[in-house]
Amino acid sequence: MRALFLAAAMTMTTIGLSLPASAAGGGSSESTPAKPVDANFTRAKAMIQARDYQGALPLLQQVVTKDPKNADAYNLMGFATRSSGDPNGSLRYYQQALAIDSRHIGAYEYLGEAYLMLGRLPEAEQQLARLDSLCTFGCAEYRQLKAAIADYKAGKRPKTN
Repeated sequence: MRALFLAAAMTMTTIGLSLPASAAGGGSSESTPAKPVDANFTRAKAMIQARDYQGALPLLQQVVTKDPKNADAYNLMGFATRSSGDPNGSLRYYQQALAIDSRHIGAYEYLGEAYLMLGRLPEAEQQLARLDSLCTFGCAEYRQLKAAIADYKAGKRPKTN
């Protein structure tokens, strides 16, 4: 029975590692049901990939005006704000995403990265602990925040994106 469990776990891990990473690290909750994607959201994600963070923000604001429960849009608003050089301003968007979806793994990762940019290591480590509890077999968001924390502790300056 144990061998069967280990084989299943290894298969799930392999499947998880082979999935493509989401563009701009959107990392939504695994429990969020699929819904139609707003055209402004799609355009904003493309702008973020092209590093036009300021241009993406008004589009994302339109998305959340139409759909105030869109945790992914709030998460990307935080990412764009942080990547524009305002990590403190990004906190409210990540917190709003988590208020909507308390299992939003992308928001936990990005919130942890914002805390590192602000020199708030204990709070970044709290986000890592939360990801550890949410990512049963590990996830990219957990690994990325863990690496960012290790870099921070080694004296490397956190990246803005």
